[in-house]
Amino acid sequence: MKMSPDPDNLAARRQQVVEALRPVLPAGSLLADVEDTRPYECDGLSAYRQLPMVVALPENEQQVIDVLEVCRRLQVPVVPRGAGTGLSGGAMPIVDGLVLSTAKLNRIVRMDPVSRTAIVQPGVRNLAISEAAAPHGLYYAPDPSSQIACSIGGNVAENSGGVHCLKYGLTVHNVLRVRVVTIDGDVVELGSEAPDAPGLDLLAVFIGSEGMLGIVTEVTVKLVPKPAAAQVIMASFDDVVTGGNAVASVIAAGIIPAGLEMMDRTSSRMVEPFVKAGYDTDAAAILLCEADGTALEVAEEIERMSEVLQGAGATAIAVSQNEAERLRFWSGRKNAFPAAGRISPDYYCMDGTIPRKQLGHVLTSIEQMESVYGLRCANVFHAGDGNMHPLILFDANQPGEFERAEEFGAAILALCVEVGGTITGEHGVGIEKINSMCVQFSSAELEAFHAVKRAFDPHRLLNPDKAIPTLNRCAEFGQMHVHAGHLPHAHLPRF
Repeated sequence: MKMSPDPDNLAARRQQVVEALRPVLPAGSLLADVEDTRPYECDGLSAYRQLPMVVALPENEQQVIDVLEVCRRLQVPVVPRGAGTGLSGGAMPIVDGLVLSTAKLNRIVRMDPVSRTAIVQPGVRNLAISEAAAPHGLYYAPDPSSQIACSIGGNVAENSGGVHCLKYGLTVHNVLRVRVVTIDGDVVELGSEAPDAPGLDLLAVFIGSEGMLGIVTEVTVKLVPKPAAAQVIMASFDDVVTGGNAVASVIAAGIIPAGLEMMDRTSSRMVEPFVKAGYDTDAAAILLCEADGTALEVAEEIERMSEVLQGAGATAIAVSQNEAERLRFWSGRKNAFPAAGRISPDYYCMDGTIPRKQLGHVLTSIEQMESVYGLRCANVFHAGDGNMHPLILFDANQPGEFERAEEFGAAILALCVEVGGTITGEHGVGIEKINSMCVQFSSAELEAFHAVKRAFDPHRLLNPDKAIPTLNRCAEFGQMHVHAGHLPHAHLPRF
């Protein structure tokens, strides 16, 4: 466990770093006062907070290089940060480290409708890419619920998805090239605008690496044509197992919807007063199934999906009749997280992935866990690809509830591994799931991850102690830290 530095030593260290960075950054791009650094103390996982020693906001690639040179020379840990919407603590600062924010690298460098690509800097918002491409009849497909705020650099770091990832893929499927500054100050390009790039496929290694391998300064993304038409089916089910099995039935029928999402009754009732999406709040579960394409293709797919869903036990089916209603259906799903605040003082958003055929079993198991841990859980899913987002509801003001929420979440992740899934789909590991990595991966596998980290970052300065646990950590937590009776992240400040 790393000890916090002495306050006097930390102040002297801060002054040393500030003096070294001042010549390479413009005024307003270097923050060291508590009042200025407070907004950077956490990301979307606000349960864990730590004031950074210094925050740097470079405005161009050369300034990124210069900041990293100073940090390398002075051996200062660097925590990369995008928009701060991440949900796994990946951008939580280190007490004696520097937060490198890419917020000021926010230009769309080039929009090329002919090649259907866009070159953007990492601070560009996800939705801003689609807004800029709209006049050309194009858009950027990955659409996380936070797309109005999250940045493309953060999407690259976490391999973000969204409600349309089943048909159009995650970030890794929609990024062609990234330009990266390494901790040694080298500028490298991974991937290519061509169908393939020479050498190892390091682009796929880098996407989802959570800021541990380099700092992104430019991203080339694919754009896709905006569909001529789209409609959404809302199908109701009288129990979650039937609803889960219906998801598998749709895919088994050879249908790949543009989106296939599932919400349980707790989620629907939580969202409906907030958004008024028109959800069936009496149903035990609802599925949202979208078809897009030409008008004829959409009509045919809606008919086919309706038949499959009815055969799978749907008790009611409603189809969006216009674009406004379609957007309203999706607005409910995309606002599930903020709507949780209407029924609970706090919530803990989990992220795991399971085989589609296990949806019913896992949902039933989560319902049983609610009694074990004495907490409610609202379930929302990217059901088409098995990516779960259980929302564990708790009150941080009640002693022990946050600890129980974490234990509940760890148990859900262990269940995901048990049924053949993984501990994360698109939120990353960060600090939140680092102990659960010990559940999923062997010592040899973890050492391979560390070897990749060392190849990119031999100084171990980029986002250290995130995502990949040490073998000592796994031993300390007895592989499964909840069963061993240890509190996760006991060394981190809370609330």
